[in-house]
Amino acid sequence: MTLLPASCLARTPIRSLLAAACATVLMAACGGSDGDGASTPPPAPAPEPTPTAMTLRKIGGFAHTGGESSAEITAYDPASKRLFVVNGALGTVDVLDLADPAAPAQIGTLTLEANESANSVAVRNGVVAVAVQAAVKTDPGRVVFYNAATLAQLASVTVGAQPDMLTFTPDGKTLLTANEGEPNGYGQPDSVDPEGSVSVIDVSALTPTSQGAALPVRTAGFAGFNGQLDALRAAGVRIYGPNATVAQDLEPEYIAVSSDSKTAYVTLQENNALAIVDIASASVTAIKPLGLKDHSLPGNGLDASDEDDGTNTNSGTPAVKIVNRPVKGMYQPDAIAYYTVDGKGYLVTANEGDAREWPGLKEESRVRTYCNAAGLDPTVFPDATLLFDSNLGRLTITTMPNGGRNGKNASGQCNELLALGGRSFSVWSADGDLVWDSGDQLERHTAALAPAIAAFNASNGNNNLDDRSDNKGPEPEGVVLATFGAKTYAFIGLERVGGVMVYDVTAPTAPTYVTYLNTRSGQTGDLGPEGLTFIPAKDSPNGQPLLVVGHEVSGTTTILQIDLSY
Repeated sequence: MTLLPASCLARTPIRSLLAAACATVLMAACGGSDGDGASTPPPAPAPEPTPTAMTLRKIGGFAHTGGESSAEITAYDPASKRLFVVNGALGTVDVLDLADPAAPAQIGTLTLEANESANSVAVRNGVVAVAVQAAVKTDPGRVVFYNAATLAQLASVTVGAQPDMLTFTPDGKTLLTANEGEPNGYGQPDSVDPEGSVSVIDVSALTPTSQGAALPVRTAGFAGFNGQLDALRAAGVRIYGPNATVAQDLEPEYIAVSSDSKTAYVTLQENNALAIVDIASASVTAIKPLGLKDHSLPGNGLDASDEDDGTNTNSGTPAVKIVNRPVKGMYQPDAIAYYTVDGKGYLVTANEGDAREWPGLKEESRVRTYCNAAGLDPTVFPDATLLFDSNLGRLTITTMPNGGRNGKNASGQCNELLALGGRSFSVWSADGDLVWDSGDQLERHTAALAPAIAAFNASNGNNNLDDRSDNKGPEPEGVVLATFGAKTYAFIGLERVGGVMVYDVTAPTAPTYVTYLNTRSGQTGDLGPEGLTFIPAKDSPNGQPLLVVGHEVSGTTTILQIDLSY
């Protein structure tokens, strides 16, 4: 039975004159009709306006108990207005009330079993997922699920060794973990090198009240690539752990998921590669080498020394000197994010760089230390003055470019100089092809903007000029994306000098710089940004878009408001 507006019921003769008006009211009340009983759909919501400018400002923060490492990865639950922060110092997850983002307050803690540690956290539909590293880190880890409002434990599943990151798929039906599987050493009596993998967990039956739900877990591993060792190395995938299989050597770091929830993209940081995972079959379908960045090309300069105020000297002082050098860099991304433009998928990576250092393997060395005995191969590096500390002598490189290569020719001369990390962020196609790279822009922007806050290329533990120029520079580590109207923005956290760099990545082939905010103050303030979480206005406790930043070194969580102009 159709219910009519009260004004149209029990008409009197006088009211009958208003019949046409009542019919109009009926159409409005019922959504209208196309004549065959179907309702006219409501009008589409007005498109979100596109901003013309953006700024960031700090509106709140929280200092965690435990000091360094007490604020790492963050995740937000809109329903409860709670923020979940991995406290690596205590091996727990701190629960903050974010109802007033200007004054976050701790209201609880998620505590794990003895000697376990939380590595990552994610939230979806009122459920919190925590990636847990085992007491013996080479043992299988687990994921523990909680009710975001009550903090009651809902379920626990076993995953691969050292689950370092986890994320829900956009449709909320699957949780993925990047199981890094780092070794405890090479060639030692107690050496264990677990295989890296991605766990694919079916959480479709999990709700905030489904305590004890059985959650199927499948593993996307790399054992199927063990017979392709030589081919992968030849393609540029770094596989160099002594006597390690492909599956042991590949170390998943971070995961992004396509908008249709069908494909996962996994950074293999130390391997300078990307793995592509089919979620439906829980299988790795491809391993893509990311290639090398040529720092001799225009726009790809770097400040390669912390003692470069001088010419051809080994006793220089710090200076800002961003120039082209005949050295190449491995992108080695940490965080990765996915977005689409005109129906085509793209990936954004923060090219941090990382080296292995375990008993039995230490791959880093300075150029002059490693190459000084026999010098540089003159057929590759005709300028012998590159060995001076004011040039490339202080730069940290890998001594293990790939496989059995050591970067030297038969005469012991260095013929391959590979720096760690790209000092940049990049846009890639969904097939793993480079579309755009920020080149030397991050160093140039911080050189121009940072001095009032922190010295250029300062570390996150001191405020010394040029301190990190010889080793990965600003070290971009985290990245999240946000869309406002017709524009998509990338927020990139710089682990060393600090702060968040913002770029408009709407055009994947031509991103543009927007703004930069650093909330450190010399050697104090917010140091070492690690995890970034974007909170859209519709989910925000104050109705404004927010960016939450976990700062590992200072142990502080920072709330930034994203102010937009139209």
